[in-house]
Amino acid sequence: MICNQCPRKCNINRENALGVCKSPSAFRVARAALHFWEEPCISGENGSGTVFFSGCNLGCVYCQNREISKENKGVEVSREHLIEIFERLIKDGAENINLVTPTHYALGLAEVLKEWRSPVPVVYNSSGYESPETLRALNSLVDIYLVDFKYIDSERAKRYSAAPDYPETVKAAIEEMCRQQPEDIFDSRGIMQKGVIIRHLVLPSNTNQSIKILDCLKNGFKNRYISLMAQYTPCGNLEGYPEINRQITKREYNKVVSYAADSGFEKVFTQKLSSNEKKFIPAFDFTGIMW
Repeated sequence: MICNQCPRKCNINRENALGVCKSPSAFRVARAALHFWEEPCISGENGSGTVFFSGCNLGCVYCQNREISKENKGVEVSREHLIEIFERLIKDGAENINLVTPTHYALGLAEVLKEWRSPVPVVYNSSGYESPETLRALNSLVDIYLVDFKYIDSERAKRYSAAPDYPETVKAAIEEMCRQQPEDIFDSRGIMQKGVIIRHLVLPSNTNQSIKILDCLKNGFKNRYISLMAQYTPCGNLEGYPEINRQITKREYNKVVSYAADSGFEKVFTQKLSSNEKKFIPAFDFTGIMW
């Protein structure tokens, strides 16, 4: 398979070479388990059925999942085994099937989801560094897009994720996601069945970046749900990035939340600062994959 499915456009055959995502063509998964720390309308009471894919096409220097995103820790699974993983999560009561970091497997997942139609919503949990053309292959197959909007400044995107084109890329991706899911629909318990949630992780020393992102969302996506995340915790070697080599302060987070309120946003999820504790990082120990 010659792979150009994400904005990196590596143009390589993943059967015998690795691109930026460091992933082969076969699915690699590091964890599949009920997760209770997503937005309330995603986790619900029973938990979100998260499936963490190994590898990543973005590669943020501060990634808290670097064990799988950069080091590619994971187990190769067939399409049949992946479907079995989905079905086991549903049997355990999962509110949805939550595909975490799926971008570099998007086309393969589209084939799986055509073959296996989920009885619960399918969540596409993405960094936002997506190709609209690839996203169109997921039309009618994905129910909920849970998408990051990390940067609006190309220099920050280049510095932290080696992706200077991220700002225009994420905006085009979100537009396509909103085209596919124009309405946010919930069941009687308040669990999202269809829709889009735009996430933004507040980074230390970067509140002005966050405010610019809110301005962008206000102009184009104000009627969608946004999630302002306080969970940033420095991971990996950040000696060369002293401005983000710490957790965010209460003052920084409140500045962003207050700006959102003052700007008229009404559909906003927030987090407690305690969400930045490392105990919330999942254990990538192949739970739910090998039995």
